[in-house]
Amino acid sequence: MRILVLNGGSSSLKATLRDHGQRAPLWEAHVEWGREPGKAQMKIGGGKAQTRTLDIESPRDVLAPVLATLPGTVDVVGHRVVHGGVAYRETTRITPEVKEGIRMYCEFAPEHNRLELEAIEEAERILGDAVPQIAVFDTAFHATIPEPAWVYPGPYEWLEQGIRRYGFHGISHQYVSQRAAEMAPCARLVSCHLGNGASLAAIRDGKSIDTTMGFTPLEGLMMGTRSGSVDPGILIYLVRHKGYGAAQLDRLLNRESGLKGISGISGDMREILAAIGRGEARARLAFDMYVHRLCREIGGMVASLGGLDALLFTAGIGENCPPLRTAVCRQLSFWNIRLDEALNARTPEDADIAAPGSAVRVLVVHTDEDWEIARECVRVLT
Repeated sequence: MRILVLNGGSSSLKATLRDHGQRAPLWEAHVEWGREPGKAQMKIGGGKAQTRTLDIESPRDVLAPVLATLPGTVDVVGHRVVHGGVAYRETTRITPEVKEGIRMYCEFAPEHNRLELEAIEEAERILGDAVPQIAVFDTAFHATIPEPAWVYPGPYEWLEQGIRRYGFHGISHQYVSQRAAEMAPCARLVSCHLGNGASLAAIRDGKSIDTTMGFTPLEGLMMGTRSGSVDPGILIYLVRHKGYGAAQLDRLLNRESGLKGISGISGDMREILAAIGRGEARARLAFDMYVHRLCREIGGMVASLGGLDALLFTAGIGENCPPLRTAVCRQLSFWNIRLDEALNARTPEDADIAAPGSAVRVLVVHTDEDWEIARECVRVLT
């Protein structure tokens, strides 16, 4: 079965062609837009990739030139859809009713669901109705979170309005937790998905029981350009006394905060570390805040689990930032977490980097959302 996986974000689209019988992609493409008005950069292939510039009027225009380079036929299309709300708690074959449901949740994840819906409709137009399409929801993995963890302590009427904790990065947390179970016995796992967006999941026996992101992907950890959780009173103050509106708050909290907001440099951890090397104090503060918030939230996840067997790092920062892993494990050393510093420094893939005698396994796992989406497509169709 040849599975086309479309993994879209607010300013990028990653497409891979998978065969369910082999792990490596048969073909891949990556498109980014937004840096230059009316333009997108498309890269086809791996090492010696072909790159060209596309003229686009909207992000919807990127899919046709991508699919034009697709080798051979497609049996099914799998889509990452960020928000499934309460309606979609598992992977679902796309129908007109499902599309309307995704459209309804555009209000909850406007930067993602709208573009993902456009990708679904454009794939239908190009590939035709004969090719089934599957929606794999980022929120679905967290459907097992117990009620006390997903109800917010506001008015009970919020629940009737759909205001509750949903959780995100579920496809990644699902994949890495399954991979962790293959690597080490870990009934109680804290999964740290640390990229430009970041979240934790408390996972017991393969099921999510708590997470840091909530109603939207803004809650929880300090991130690349997102604030994470802040005192809501700050927002009331900005509205009352500084004249902020919804659009300004959205930009402030999602694009001008986090590592970028504190450092004044970038939301990219690599640039933060380089600035620390130059002695820049705000970059050091940003890094130290990131570690502090991460450790504090890990503590909350461990409390939900009632203990900890393994701490897992994944995604761009989690997989590729040895200084962060060192800082976190030192801060949490009271749990008798011990790193093999030599192994940690090598940035290994799918490895246990805990030192002998550590009471907690420390895992670095390369996340593969696209492979997990492909597996979900096979599961639904078969």
